[in-house]
Amino acid sequence: MATSGLVSHFVAMAGNNAWANHRLLRACQALTPAEFTRQRTGFFPSLRATLNHILWVDIYYIDALHRDPTVLQRYHDPPPDFPDARQLYTAQRASDRRLVDFCERQTEASLAEGLVLPRPNRTPPASSVASILEHLFQHQIHHRGQAHAMLSSTDVKPPQLDEFFLAGEEHLRRDELIELGLPLT
Repeated sequence: MATSGLVSHFVAMAGNNAWANHRLLRACQALTPAEFTRQRTGFFPSLRATLNHILWVDIYYIDALHRDPTVLQRYHDPPPDFPDARQLYTAQRASDRRLVDFCERQTEASLAEGLVLPRPNRTPPASSVASILEHLFQHQIHHRGQAHAMLSSTDVKPPQLDEFFLAGEEHLRRDELIELGLPLT
């Protein structure tokens, strides 16, 4: 694991991402499949749709960051549609691990490298790996916030998601970080 600079920031963000997904999806596991699928107000119409979308975008971006040549061929494949939070949790956790591992292997130089994100009808300009990671984390935060708000309309209490980085709150995440195989921050 990197110890300083931009690399360590992205490793920390990937860890935060995995931890927040863990907390949110664990809370959603208390919902029945019908509650998980019930229409709610948000960018996507349900917790199921929102959380499956997060996973689908993760898969696309992480594959692209790994320079997988089949990314564009799979661009229009049906997105994942896990019917309950338990099944989705397993797939999201694997995706989160891939992202943590990717970030841990980066260097300042590799973060500055350009990468063209494959699109079916155009060739966009290259973005830096750092910019793509920033976008991916922002995407996660954006939709996780919507899912968090949706969860508040159920009988399940939404979990706290904003105490990852503060030293005085380490005890609030320690067991989960150990469970996820993430370093204690």
